[in-house]
Amino acid sequence: MARLVANCFLFLALVGSVALSVFAGRDPARRNAEFMPEMAYSPAYDTYAPNPNFPDGKTLQLPEPGTIARGRLPLHYGPSFMDFLRAGDELNNPFAGDNSAARERGAFVYTNYCQICHGAGAKGDGPLVQRGIPLPASLLADKAVQMKDGQMFHVLTYGQRNMPSHAAQLSREDRWKVILHVRSLQQKAAGEKRP
Repeated sequence: MARLVANCFLFLALVGSVALSVFAGRDPARRNAEFMPEMAYSPAYDTYAPNPNFPDGKTLQLPEPGTIARGRLPLHYGPSFMDFLRAGDELNNPFAGDNSAARERGAFVYTNYCQICHGAGAKGDGPLVQRGIPLPASLLADKAVQMKDGQMFHVLTYGQRNMPSHAAQLSREDRWKVILHVRSLQQKAAGEKRP
């Protein structure tokens, strides 16, 4: 019975509010009433401005421990030689060798970032060699051919000897795609050596 009385009261309140809004009319020149305007117009704080809303008094807060930025997966390897070897055993190229779109992207990236030192054919005879830069490694040499994909990825990520890290310039996917292109150059060179 109490439920029926409550439902009747709510129905009458609904009908009354609809009737009131219809009969009261709306003046388009008059602003609507704002309830809790501080929710709509909250005070803005600059990034480095003091902020009394946080315990440390700063607006810019540090991320929670263990937070991973979107699109930035952690790479659990360091620049050491042991991690270079471990990367060779544990990392595999996520792109298949027959993925033509990935190879084309790898060729494009190689042309922009690697060809200047390693040359168009990956022989280590790029234009910078003619300007006095120390001779980079040929990517067609036996050592490079026998290098595992994970090791190449480690070298692209952390650099090695005269070669600097390319992690800031190349995304993780582009580094793998460059490796696909280098492998295709190595296969092409191996096919040319055969009689």
